[in-house]
Amino acid sequence: MNELKKNKDFAGPKGPVVLAIMDGIGIGKNPESDFVLQSATPNLDWLREHALYTELRAHGVAVGLPDDGDMGNSEVGHNAIGCGRVFSQGASLVGKAIESGAMFAPESVWDELIRNVINKESTLHFIGLFSDGNVHSNLNHLETMLRKAKEQGVKKARIHALIDGRDVPPTSALEYVERFETFLNEINADGSVDYCVASGGGRMNITMDRYNANWDMVRRGWDTHVKAEGRRFASMKEAIETFRKEKPGILDQDLPAFVIERNGAPVGPIVDGDSVIFFNFRGDRALEITKAFEADELTEFDRGPKPDVLYAGMMQYDGDLGVPEHYLVTPPAIDRTMSEYLSNAGIKQLAISETQKFGHMTYFFNGNNSGKFPTETWVEIPSDSCPFEEAPRMKADEITDAVVRAIESGDYRFIRLNYPNGDMVGHTGDVNAVKVAVEAVDQGIGRIIEALKKTGGILVCSADHGNADDMCELDKKTGKLVLDDEGKFKPKTAHSLNPVPAIIYDPSGEAHASLADVPNPGIANLAATCISLLGFEPPEDYVPSLVKVG
Repeated sequence: MNELKKNKDFAGPKGPVVLAIMDGIGIGKNPESDFVLQSATPNLDWLREHALYTELRAHGVAVGLPDDGDMGNSEVGHNAIGCGRVFSQGASLVGKAIESGAMFAPESVWDELIRNVINKESTLHFIGLFSDGNVHSNLNHLETMLRKAKEQGVKKARIHALIDGRDVPPTSALEYVERFETFLNEINADGSVDYCVASGGGRMNITMDRYNANWDMVRRGWDTHVKAEGRRFASMKEAIETFRKEKPGILDQDLPAFVIERNGAPVGPIVDGDSVIFFNFRGDRALEITKAFEADELTEFDRGPKPDVLYAGMMQYDGDLGVPEHYLVTPPAIDRTMSEYLSNAGIKQLAISETQKFGHMTYFFNGNNSGKFPTETWVEIPSDSCPFEEAPRMKADEITDAVVRAIESGDYRFIRLNYPNGDMVGHTGDVNAVKVAVEAVDQGIGRIIEALKKTGGILVCSADHGNADDMCELDKKTGKLVLDDEGKFKPKTAHSLNPVPAIIYDPSGEAHASLADVPNPGIANLAATCISLLGFEPPEDYVPSLVKVG
């Protein structure tokens, strides 16, 4: 059993330690683009002046991604926060598996998928995010797999492209289309293969729902990719240009579904005998479409007859559930999370958020496992189903209500929560809504502070990555805002590469906490910090606590 040693000098606070994750609220580099700075945040401003304060890395190698040019995301961020160490993650794991050739080894899942279509003279399908954002997917991985498929004798491949606009600039789709068309022209040039795009649509319109928030998205994706039902176009480029003319200002992520036709018929429905790869490596927005392909019975929507295909994910998306059954790259084996250690120590824990980030505070926080540890209580507050910019406070008030009740009840020694506002509203590009979102989070933090003052608890406040702090496109050389032809700033909807705040506030002062000298701290240091403040010594292989106590 993984056990914690008690701190001889500090037994922990009278009240709970509360870990508040302000999703998407980082520290901007340009005041004109930083809508956290431009929001009214009196509580966070006060904490910065009166509490222990430092800044943490939340992207790149600090969270297990290949390069410091890679933006962090909520999945890897919550992994790092929850396990107190840095594991090689998504894009890095896949990149290594491709580079080493391990993904394509004999008797691998890839080998099985390829043999299936060659033996049956059927089609190899790829569904996934058409992006190089390195958050859910990478277009380089898709192109490498298509080259390998051709090399191994696959004659027919179809791509079902989910258009990004969240992890990359919001209207950048045609840049990726033009790049991929060039790639397809080259790979098809000798006439030995027929590889083409078969269907697609915006990632927030079809297929990539998460946490069972909107299964109608998945239904639309299923009808588009599998049944080839929908509005038809001669090319992906034509579809995008048409939708933009019909609805000026539409963001890529919201583009409607489309089906590509040739000679009056869809080019790529998914039928019996085919192989299908969902090439996203991140799990949260892959689970529902995976269930649609794998479940014998599906109650969430009427999918019609399920085609008899060999389906695989880029990675295993849920270790506890064993989903999907087949996957190309083994995910990191994240063990000995903070939740497990605290559970073994008998510490009652509460994990809470609304639907949009509930899985991050549970599944991802616990090392990509959906199982609950014995001393944990999980609370999910249903998210709104409307666009986030229309209700930017989201469920911040309800989350705060529940957290304050939990603090005052004395039932929990450790409470962890996520306010999704800065991230989910940040992705919309609506800066006025973002300000409302950030202010809702600040108000919630203020109420938590007051509850902790009454109960003798401690607040640890941070973020998993930035977003609302970097809402405008900036010139890479000058750092100034990039303006369009009308002199307006170009919105940026992706996560930032900025650091995030780390605030430790002990209103009673009984922990006698002071900042430790930690070189290059990152969000993985938050686990040891919370463990220290609870009166225990962190595991030796955790990255160190941000504070000294006692």
